[in-house]
Amino acid sequence: MNPETVLLSRIQFALTIGYHILWPAYTIGISGYIVILYGLWLATGRAVYRDLLRFWIHLFALGFAMGVVTGVVISYEIGTNWSGYADKVSNVIGPFFTYEAMTAFFLEAGFIGIMLFGMDRFGRGLHFLSCILVALGALFSAFWILAANSWMQTPAGFTLADGTFHIKDWFSAIFNPSFPYRFAHMVTAAYIAGTFVVLGVLGFYLWRGRHRDFARAGFSAAMWMAIILTPLQIFLGDLHGRNTLQYQPIKVAAMEGDWKSRRGQPLILFAWPDVSAQKNEYQLAIPNLGSLILTHSWNGWVEGLKAAPRRDQPPVPYVFYAFRLMVGIGVILFLIALAGLVLRLFRRLYETRWFAALCAFSSPLPFLAILAGWTVTEVGRQPYVVYGYLRTADAVSPVAPRAVATSLILFFIVYGVLLLAFFWYAGRLVLRGPSIPAPGEGPHAVRPGKDAAPAGRAAG
Repeated sequence: MNPETVLLSRIQFALTIGYHILWPAYTIGISGYIVILYGLWLATGRAVYRDLLRFWIHLFALGFAMGVVTGVVISYEIGTNWSGYADKVSNVIGPFFTYEAMTAFFLEAGFIGIMLFGMDRFGRGLHFLSCILVALGALFSAFWILAANSWMQTPAGFTLADGTFHIKDWFSAIFNPSFPYRFAHMVTAAYIAGTFVVLGVLGFYLWRGRHRDFARAGFSAAMWMAIILTPLQIFLGDLHGRNTLQYQPIKVAAMEGDWKSRRGQPLILFAWPDVSAQKNEYQLAIPNLGSLILTHSWNGWVEGLKAAPRRDQPPVPYVFYAFRLMVGIGVILFLIALAGLVLRLFRRLYETRWFAALCAFSSPLPFLAILAGWTVTEVGRQPYVVYGYLRTADAVSPVAPRAVATSLILFFIVYGVLLLAFFWYAGRLVLRGPSIPAPGEGPHAVRPGKDAAPAGRAAG
């Protein structure tokens, strides 16, 4: 296979899948926040939660549309650029995608219209149910996509016949060794991303002194989510890392920058991995801490990159630095959530302008962490597309490099325009602020004595 075709196909798929993954993360996170807002509205009857619902349902719709448009491309791209992969693994991956369509897509398609347009046309019960089912559909989609990806990372429940994969045990294939950890880690990351989008928008309002009652209520709920989710993600990351150490030790070695197999591996804070020399330059490390984190033992055994032939080693620098970016952002998000908890305890959560400004500019961070995490996951698996069985070079279609380069440029342009369009429309919605219906508008309008309760008292 032409090396240029392999490289360009990998870059193109990295662009399209990396761009697409932002939108499922956004919709999973925002849909979960919408369900929480609806529960608060039903429990308290406060009009501010209804207004928050209207506002975030509109922003959810924009992200949902982007996810649908960019997701369709991936299926076609597998057929055009990765025919070797499709030929070998279609018996496994094809049913996963079908199950996603039958569960997630049909569920979302059946209730998204009620969620988006039914707030003033249906009863609260049915509208709340539609919001729950759309959020559940997003989780079903993540379930099947991550089951497929996890199977590629830790394949199980299959047999090989003439190089083609066939399912022997569906339960083992779906619930393969890395799936529970990968699913929990990714879904939590999506909820964190949605939470910090909310904190960014409502933090902007608090910073600029706009829509204060509206912003306080939504900001409070999001801060509670942040202080729960960010430490949970650190715990899940530890579990996921230990699972990866068991089933993909060379990936972990690339993440940590460990070249030699030994007990008492140091924790390498910074280094310049030299692949040709198979060592690190300018290394800054803490003795034994790497083994303690990975194995929970001060002198635990950790395999190094040199345990694998060079042709089976992933591109170490990309994995090494992407992992540090992901972990670093995770720590920053946890510190933001912790600072919010401290300010809440001192009753300064809504009046501290520097913290509101910090939250206003924090929204991109979880998405950068997600992209860094997926870089670790996918690049760390190289040179395999199905770990240990199917090499990436054998999965690429025999397409001329010029054709792949042309489509790559077109994708870059179109996706850039789509992203600008999203920011344009979403930015207009945010700058316009909440659209508060006049009293008496719609069947769920403000009811004197209940929904008209003071909106300034934020939850908690």
